[in-house]
Amino acid sequence: MLYKVTFDSKGKNMKKGLIALSVVTAFATASFASDANAEMYKQIQALKAQIEALEKKVAAQETAQTQKVEQPVVTVDEKRIEKIEKKLDNVSKTATAAKVQSAGDNIKWDIDFRTQGDNIQYKLADGTKAKNDALLTNRLWLGAKYKADDNSSFFGKLSYNKAFGDTADHSQSNTNPGYANFDWVTNENATDNTVKVKEAYWLYNQEKLFGADVPWGASVGRRPSTDGLPTNIKNDQTANSPLSHVVDVEFDGFSIKFDTQTVTGLTGSWFKICGGRGLTNATPRFDMFSPAYSTDDSKNVDVDMLGFIAVPYDNGQYSVHMNYAKAWNLIGFDKTSLDTFGGAYYNYNYGADKYTSDTAYALQMAKPEFKDVGDIQFATVLFKTEGIGNGISNYLDNTKAFASFAASQTDPNEKGMLGSTDSETGTSVWLGVNAPCPILPDSAKIGFEWNKGSKYWRSMTYGEDTYAGSKIATRGQAWEVYRTQKLTNALSFGVSYVLMQYDYTGSNSFFGADGTPMTMAQAQTAGQNPVEEAQDVRVYMRYKF
Repeated sequence: MLYKVTFDSKGKNMKKGLIALSVVTAFATASFASDANAEMYKQIQALKAQIEALEKKVAAQETAQTQKVEQPVVTVDEKRIEKIEKKLDNVSKTATAAKVQSAGDNIKWDIDFRTQGDNIQYKLADGTKAKNDALLTNRLWLGAKYKADDNSSFFGKLSYNKAFGDTADHSQSNTNPGYANFDWVTNENATDNTVKVKEAYWLYNQEKLFGADVPWGASVGRRPSTDGLPTNIKNDQTANSPLSHVVDVEFDGFSIKFDTQTVTGLTGSWFKICGGRGLTNATPRFDMFSPAYSTDDSKNVDVDMLGFIAVPYDNGQYSVHMNYAKAWNLIGFDKTSLDTFGGAYYNYNYGADKYTSDTAYALQMAKPEFKDVGDIQFATVLFKTEGIGNGISNYLDNTKAFASFAASQTDPNEKGMLGSTDSETGTSVWLGVNAPCPILPDSAKIGFEWNKGSKYWRSMTYGEDTYAGSKIATRGQAWEVYRTQKLTNALSFGVSYVLMQYDYTGSNSFFGADGTPMTMAQAQTAGQNPVEEAQDVRVYMRYKF
């Protein structure tokens, strides 16, 4: 739709003020985006160019008025103006969220505190049930940002995730925490009242790469590797990397990012290389059998990961995201030791000599240990839209949607991976939509997500924000519906329902025989009673500022 705009002296001044304000906003945003968000630099420059073009049109009209020439009519594309305004608003919000304190004398802190109640219901293969009607938790993220100079910044995040009634040295959950303190998920499990480091890394940015117009940045530390795209959409937070369809775990490592728009000519394109270590086999400092921090040949070798993330196109509304990663020396239980433990467990609990000292000792000695079982590759491609269509309606303009496809492929050693010594491929599909709630108030959002995983699907999503098992890891189907509502600038309320229906076992296991996919009937024949269905109803209040 086109409309005509004429300017009197009052309207002229108002329009000039709006343009000036937009330019100031763009320049102010660019001043720190190059430090914390170099990837937005080119987008801001493009927006500035568009605004300058509009300003020239206004200036031409002013000149004509001064010369007492017949007043011209400036034709403006309304939809184009609306898109520019929307892009400016999105850039400003994103940049503000990632802005680093520039005063040079203190750290900028941010707070994300959530109080949540979960009603968790499990249906087991034999029809029996397990549940927790009211799991109550507090989660605190305390973020810290500091800009030492024009090119380097520090980012950190402290985490506290505690179940009501739980402490470091008292409660059932902490008498035998199992893998709750495993490095990949140390901040995602609601256990005790300790404060841990979730993120800690420095970021170095430059506008030129060996003289070429290629902005780039490098970072090393405890990586922001959980809650990536598209998980961040429902959680209403800035996306971390990598893509959460394949990797959602904590790890220590590095990243190098290049803005490639000037090279490829593709709007908003960038490329990132990431690597890290998920498990070390270095001995402790004070070990009575080995020198401090030497490698232990009797233990598994280091678990390492390397991959890349690429965005070939992103115009602010439509974008394409890709992620590939390979991990070496993954861990799990080998079949022999797992079968031995299963037999000892059965004898202790159900055998003729159950609950005796002999069967208890046999069970203790049969406890399996993690072994190196092989390597794995992950790949995913995701399509996302921030607004559907081109000005069809305000509702669709404020609707987000995504579609993601992922695949995993094992490369086992002689011990086997996922119960097989052959290379096995798994696939997963994930669809989601986030839209304004059609029922008042206007600040509310509703969302729907669905994902389906195949028999041998395996993701590294152990750090997913869940207490009932990783939804994305489901070998079967999972549905989620949710509603969030802003109560104040800082305070929000949310409710969600997740249903996971498992076609095969092993969805939330590691990479060895413990991850063997079996149907519910096959698992029962083997003497197991796995979870067939899981539900989680969540209600939370969240303060984020």
